[in-house]
Amino acid sequence: MEFARLRFCKNKIAVCLLICLAALQPRLLSGEINWPHPGDIPAPQSVQVGLAGEKPQDINRYLLAQGAKSVNLSPDGETIAFIWSITGEPQLWRMPKEGGAPQQITFGSGITFYAFSPNGREFLIGRDVAGNEREGFSVLSIDGSSERELLPASNAFRRLGDFSTDGERAIYASTERNGLDFDLYVVNVLSGETQLIYESEYGFFPEAWQPGGDLVVVSETRGEDANDVYLLNVKSGDMAPIMRPEVAANFSDFQWRPDGSGFYLTTNLDREFNAVAFYELATDELTTLFATDADSSNVQLSEDGNFLLWTTNQEGYSKLQGLDLTSQKPIQVPKLPHGVYEMDVSASGDVVTLKLDGPGTPGDVYVWPIDSPANVKRVFAASLGGLDQESFVTPISLTYPAHDGVQLQGLLYLPDAEFFPGKRPAVVQVHGGPTAQSRPTFRPVEQYLVNRGIAVFAVNVRGSTGFGKTYARLDNQELRLNSVSDLVDTAAFLGRDSRLDGDRLAVMGGSYGGYMVNDVLGRYPGVFQAGVSVVGVSDWVRALEEASPGLKASDRIEYGDITEPKWQAFYTVNSPINNADKINVPLLVAHGANDPRDPVTESDRIVNAVREAGHPVTYLRFSDEGHSIRKLENRVVFYRAVADFLEANMSKSLFTDTN
Repeated sequence: MEFARLRFCKNKIAVCLLICLAALQPRLLSGEINWPHPGDIPAPQSVQVGLAGEKPQDINRYLLAQGAKSVNLSPDGETIAFIWSITGEPQLWRMPKEGGAPQQITFGSGITFYAFSPNGREFLIGRDVAGNEREGFSVLSIDGSSERELLPASNAFRRLGDFSTDGERAIYASTERNGLDFDLYVVNVLSGETQLIYESEYGFFPEAWQPGGDLVVVSETRGEDANDVYLLNVKSGDMAPIMRPEVAANFSDFQWRPDGSGFYLTTNLDREFNAVAFYELATDELTTLFATDADSSNVQLSEDGNFLLWTTNQEGYSKLQGLDLTSQKPIQVPKLPHGVYEMDVSASGDVVTLKLDGPGTPGDVYVWPIDSPANVKRVFAASLGGLDQESFVTPISLTYPAHDGVQLQGLLYLPDAEFFPGKRPAVVQVHGGPTAQSRPTFRPVEQYLVNRGIAVFAVNVRGSTGFGKTYARLDNQELRLNSVSDLVDTAAFLGRDSRLDGDRLAVMGGSYGGYMVNDVLGRYPGVFQAGVSVVGVSDWVRALEEASPGLKASDRIEYGDITEPKWQAFYTVNSPINNADKINVPLLVAHGANDPRDPVTESDRIVNAVREAGHPVTYLRFSDEGHSIRKLENRVVFYRAVADFLEANMSKSLFTDTN
């Protein structure tokens, strides 16, 4: 299928526009233009947490409950690295696999990603500027004592793929040619010399480099939840398609066999849920190895090719799975606390790291000797900010029908009935994406609110992942508004729950969830009594036209190609901005001025529209953030405001209401 395309840099006008945007970049980052209301730009606040054990504890203690993210083993299996934001920004830390005090090895502005070099002596790390997602790459020594710039930050968006086996080269995608399309480049890690390998259209992203070979698995974006797969020869530049099904499918978690004869992956090709499969180059055959009525993910293969590991999604929780490829027998796995897991396997295949994120922990790290699951050991414990772990609430999974019979699902976090008797107010939390899933991970705001007597329902409306391919596509294009009406059905469902007060319901969400808040409050006034919208869309026409290149690559299928008159007309009518004057309940809006995904003008517009209609809006317009609020000092401002806002508007007498 051919898609109409809006091409940039085809004429002098487009080139001039790009030059002007580049010149304006420093001013845009400082937030000095585009917004004439300085009172909406918050000033940083210090972290004040009060005394340990006080009741109720301040929201800031929950923000300090932080653990490890992006956990990986060094090639020799002796060092664990991870990202931790305990100092205020995401930084790189390392520690011995046996445990011990972690060592911080990056400082200053936070990093966006890291990867071990195959030589084990250095990392490749990324940093952007104030959340603008335009990353520069650097090479960092394994102990953090020296760093050299590899690719300086620019106006280009980049995405790292993989290293060659010897670690001397790395392949990445970048928009530097024309600002729109992700071309594929190889960079010499030693010299910094780059070579354009393949000119693409829209979104082509490198995934996994063949061991000892010249082939790279490349993924082409085909909507939010699907992709096509190619093999790129980095020597010749030839790109060969290997998986382009008629019905779009997901292909991910690519792991090459050590001999380069094929790779393992997960896919929902010809099925509802992602299965574990193997693709063999010589025969061009895809063989399913493990499939259930649940998504498989996190595929990991030991470098010697003997052990294959993965997880399945069981009602949001992870279940460990493993296969001894030599004997073809299942691997005995360790018993771990319930939560969502991430894994990495040592090159030798004898050690596995497991990062656990669950309702009671923000990210602990375990080491599992693969031949001795009983000896699994926690080597890193997340900071709990001085909070009592027993106070954290485990959610209840609830399913219920929408008005058209579609089964919806969500996680209900309930306050302790002993301390908070009677019907409780509730906040419906809407995830972003839309192709994402609310899972039982540690959620600081939810845990804070529930310990203040406000229930939280983390909903998975249609369009969410984890419930099959069909469910994930029930909100595509013309079906977009059905997911908004799911929030109305959710409010009705919660209103029938004897534990909850249906007259005290708020809705809160970020990114796509922010759009949902903007839309449901104006389209269905009276359903919710308050709303919190974070980096949300208000005008789909402009948002889709102004979105970052990575989103443009998928948006044309998820939402429809906004360059076509059909979709211009559809979203001109069906955008939250049209009903902004009907938002007559308390509203809190937050956005980063450097957001490349949903431009800050999306929140500017709806704030202006609601204010012009005579209704008050609290607006937090962060001048040094992007699509997420990363800096601790800004998170303090934001979450303190959210907590105060919800408590003020949701609970007339929160701690004494027993009716």
